Amino acid sequence: MTVQLIPLSAQRFPAWIERSRHEYESDLIATGESPQDAHRRAKESLDAAFPENFPTIDNAVFDVIDTTGSTIGYLWVGTDSSEDNHSWWVWDIVIDNEHRGKGLGRATMKLAEDYARSHGAHTLGLSVFDFNHGARKLYESMGYETVTTKMKKQL
Repeated sequence: MTVQLIPLSAQRFPAWIERSRHEYESDLIATGESPQDAHRRAKESLDAAFPENFPTIDNAVFDVIDTTGSTIGYLWVGTDSSEDNHSWWVWDIVIDNEHRGKGLGRATMKLAEDYARSHGAHTLGLSVFDFNHGARKLYESMGYETVTTKMKKQL
């Protein structure tokens, strides 16, 4: 099955940013952060990424659309936080639960790679929470390599 990326409209951006914030908060809570800290961290992260409250070419957000024309998730891809303007990052990718396991995440990642490459990227990185085994398996099968591992212990 194929997918296409449609740039997120200005009208849909506020709903997307709320969804993305909620998804990130939930992931942070799953790793042991308090709900208050997770909310603060997610809000600060998204506020810093989108100071104008709108995506840009080098910090782009897309709806992921399947062959029926239905929105099945989203992708946020852009330059990374380093000084290397040839290094890009998948900041967030979500394929809705009912559409997972059908190759749509892989197809979306290929489009993310194409988009980044077309805007001068030489590398594309991402972070994945350790509990997200399906995503880790997908990324590894696509040639992504672990560069660093962040560890912590609850005390």
